[in-house]
This record gives sequence, structure tokens and C-alpha cells, in this order.
Amino acid sequence: MRLTQEESERNRKQILDVAGKLFRERGFDAVSVDDLMKAAGFTHGGFYNHFASKAELVAEASAAGTAEARGALVDSLSDPRKDAWERFVRDYLSAEHRGDPASGCTLGALAADAGRKGPAVQARFAEALEGMTRALGEYLARKPSRGKRARAHRERALQMLSELVGALVLARAVAAADPALSDEILAANRRGLR
Repeated sequence: MRLTQEESERNRKQILDVAGKLFRERGFDAVSVDDLMKAAGFTHGGFYNHFASKAELVAEASAAGTAEARGALVDSLSDPRKDAWERFVRDYLSAEHRGDPASGCTLGALAADAGRKGPAVQARFAEALEGMTRALGEYLARKPSRGKRARAHRERALQMLSELVGALVLARAVAAADPALSDEILAANRRGLR
């Protein structure tokens, strides 16, 4: 039985959604096509009706996941309340986010993996980081800054985003072995990134 184009697009989106979650949870290389298709509710052979290769899926899932991360930051910073950034940091550096990489930020879950992939995946991460840097730089420019230039806002935004993602990565790296240290990393960075 032949699928309609609408059904095929819905199935493709489902595969991408499941792939994003599994990749964030396990890493790009720890998810096989067979594992992915089972989790999505399809057969292995159906994968190739939607993607030419796993590499293509990794690049598309990266694009979707990083766009979602960028969108979450932009949405948060467009909130008119003065503490938009602080609330974003509090949620990002929470025990809940640390403990659930599958539902969390693609940058925080897969940055190290992306560094081992080729230009197609790295380009998606670069696009997201540029968008997030721009959004945070514009947010910083709206705050009283004693004459800082756009370049200074960009540098500060890059620093803040690096600290944010790095803190999450480190907190996850030690969470099982030393939960107190993991909590301390999150708390220290929540305070430091205000």
C-alpha cells in the first residue's frame, strides 16, 4: 500500500523527532538505524524511503534540534520581564534539565559529538550558536551598558553561552559519581551568569 505524501511527511517527522531524542540521550554514534526505526515504530527498511544515509539523518536532526535550542532562547529573551535571562539560566541549569538530556538542549547534549562530525553537522551547530549569540547580544544591548559597543555585546554573549553549555556538560559528566559536585557546578553557574 502506497503512502500519501502527507503520511510520508508525518512519518519522516516522527523519525526525526525520535532521532533527536535518542541522539541527545545516547550520542550520534550509539544509535543504530535499527534502534531508531524500532523506537519510531517502523521497520529498518523504511528508513531509506526518507533518508539516503544515517549521516543525512544526523545532519537533519542536528538542524532541527539546534533550531529548537535557538528558538527557546529567543522566545525566553523576548519576554518583556527584566529577568528573562536569569529565568532562562535557572531553567537551563536545573537538576531536571541535567537529568533529562533526551528532552533538553541539543547543544548541551551533543556539542562534543558534533566536534567529531563533519562540516554538515558542525554547520548546524554554528548556525544555532550564531543565532543564539545574536539574540543574547541584542538582549544585552537593551540593558544599561555604559557605552559598550556591539562587538563587546557579542563577545559577552559568546562567553555567557559557552559558560551555560559548559556548565551543563560538566554537571552531567560528574552527576552519577559525585551528585554534590554536579549540583555545585549548576548552582555556581546560575549565580555567575546573572
